[in-house]
Amino acid sequence: MSREKAEKWAKHWADSLVGTARARLIPETAHPSADFTGCVGRNGETADDGRFDLSYSVRGTLPRADHAAAVTAIKDTLKKKGFEIQTFVVNEDEEPANVVDARHPEDRQFVSVASVGKDLLVFVVNTPCLLPPGVDQQQF
Repeated sequence: MSREKAEKWAKHWADSLVGTARARLIPETAHPSADFTGCVGRNGETADDGRFDLSYSVRGTLPRADHAAAVTAIKDTLKKKGFEIQTFVVNEDEEPANVVDARHPEDRQFVSVASVGKDLLVFVVNTPCLLPPGVDQQQF
């Protein structure tokens, strides 16, 4: 997948999560953070073939009283899509409050949503290691 396509894909996922939460997207907080060098393999190896992974985050506003319901709705949606829930905390008044972390066992993407302030949620999507089109995969 190309870097541009990966960013569009991650943005689509993040926007979908914001919609599920019924939050109001804060567009200026959209932030792709890409590691375009070296995805690390199972045995610590890194390749020089252009592989990359991408972390995309955005924030949305939602009254704090609605965070627990939003995180629960996202967890339920992710489970229906085959994600494994790794962390799920619903706690309106204490920290950490209202967190869901999930990973897809086949596609290996990772999604995280968490309360980060009084009326803010952060939505994060991480891609698995991706190889750009037209590139020969380095073998180990």
